[in-house]
Amino acid sequence: MTSQSHHMRPFPRVSVVVPLYNEASGVTELMLELNRILDAFDERTGHEVVCIDDGSTDDTLERLKELVGEYPFLKVVSLSRNFGHQAAVTAGFDHCSGEVVFVIDGDLQDDPGVLPRFIEEYRKGADVVYAQRIVRKESIFLRAAYALHYRLLATMSSVEIPVDAGDFALVSRRVVDVLRSMPERQRYLRGLRAWAGFRQVGVPVERRERFSGESKYGFSALLRLALDGLLAFSVIPLRIATLLGLVGLIAGFAYGLYAVIARAAMGSVPQGFTTLALLQIGFGGAVLLMLGVLGEYVGRIYEEVKGRPIYIVASTFESDDG
Repeated sequence: MTSQSHHMRPFPRVSVVVPLYNEASGVTELMLELNRILDAFDERTGHEVVCIDDGSTDDTLERLKELVGEYPFLKVVSLSRNFGHQAAVTAGFDHCSGEVVFVIDGDLQDDPGVLPRFIEEYRKGADVVYAQRIVRKESIFLRAAYALHYRLLATMSSVEIPVDAGDFALVSRRVVDVLRSMPERQRYLRGLRAWAGFRQVGVPVERRERFSGESKYGFSALLRLALDGLLAFSVIPLRIATLLGLVGLIAGFAYGLYAVIARAAMGSVPQGFTTLALLQIGFGGAVLLMLGVLGEYVGRIYEEVKGRPIYIVASTFESDDG
């Protein structure tokens, strides 16, 4: 027996957290895959699947209620309305009890079959095991947008956030407790996860196509998530205002100096109405842009100080045998 095996953590009790929004057509297949994977583990450890219905408007909740009777390890938490993916995952953290928590979306794009690999890394000492998506099946536009977002965030963030790594991950109980203790209402969990520290390991994973239906993350939702990540972990957008102001000050001083010298040397003031108009429009646009950035930060402060709950639970369901 190697020395590494002596230091391996024992096999943990696993909680699988699944946020769901209008995934009625795929939830049965999801549970079949999760059941097949969990069935290979020691049942005595008490594994569980916690599905969060994030205010679905289709038959997702009804399907989950039916599945509770088939799978004793299934718990269902129904939110009072659609609070968003990050809030739904947070609700899952609050309602799970495992020693490790495996977060996976309900569209089956993220392969549940990687769970044993993630657990192996946890047993070797990692507290966060995240999927690094090496191949994505979305459109070229979305792939480019994701790549740009992750690299821009990694460059500007005050925290080292892994590129191409979403919420698909396994986290230890102590990391879950840290995440639950964070009071942010506008949450960017992959950033908070990185901020928490501890040993974090990436596992290359090829992302699959959706089992059915269409993505619920439209362009506006993806843009909001990107802004949440950028503004929550970087103040560089605010510092750009200082940089633009400095550039404008230098440009104005240089032009003023040029005008004075031209007046003294040639007896005339330089003509340049078009240039001045373009400069005024450009810097006026920059000022408005930075006011918008400042407004984004102030708006987030406003949302935080109201202190509203991250989500509201309408009902919960679980098997009597669970």
